Amino acid sequence: MKTAAEDRLIVALDVPDTRGAERLMDRLAGTARVYKIGKELFTAEGPAIVRTVQSRGYKVFLDLKYHDIPNTVAGACEAAAKLGVYLMNVHASGGSAMMSKAAEALRRCAPDASRKPLLLGVTVLTSMGDKDLAEIGVSGDARTQVERLAVLAQRAGLDGVVASPLEIAAVRKACGENFVIVTPGVRPTWAESGDQKRVMTPAEAIRAGADHIVVGRPITQATDPAEAARRVLEEVQSALQ
Repeated sequence: MKTAAEDRLIVALDVPDTRGAERLMDRLAGTARVYKIGKELFTAEGPAIVRTVQSRGYKVFLDLKYHDIPNTVAGACEAAAKLGVYLMNVHASGGSAMMSKAAEALRRCAPDASRKPLLLGVTVLTSMGDKDLAEIGVSGDARTQVERLAVLAQRAGLDGVVASPLEIAAVRKACGENFVIVTPGVRPTWAESGDQKRVMTPAEAIRAGADHIVVGRPITQATDPAEAARRVLEEVQSALQ
């Protein structure tokens, strides 16, 4: 996926309401082109917030991480596709039947590939480490589990995965150059890691092979969000060069 630095960066709109989202987008004007809408904002404002972001000319990553029985997830994916989002995701741990149904639903409702949202499988959350996985009965380390789920997602017809920076190289090797990798857990050297455990800097993540990086608090909670975004974009551009 060959895109400019501005299209590689996804800023997380982790705010409670439309007013907060609009204020943040105003402050970031001229920097980010893709925004992530997660559970908090979507639950508060519904599909209208997707349209609000799109009305400003931006792309939307609808980060709702669907995980349910196959038919339910397929219906949710179809509804999201009708909103015209750019990226959306399901939990890869929902299994191949669920992911296959989701991919099939998107192909059915958006037969024009250029208008179909890219469907990603969430592998292992960046807040989880090996001990957290062991606690829920997953054998092996995070890298092994991420690679396993990425291969499963690709076989089920998904376009890519969400994976931490530390697993990018393994996913790229297992799934090839055309498999999309979206990477959260990205923290510039000048930002705190917060609750993220498996992290890299923006430049490191891009060099490792990420197609998109997701950045939230280092930008959104900065005194000057636009300046913080520009610093991240400079790192991305340096990695691309």
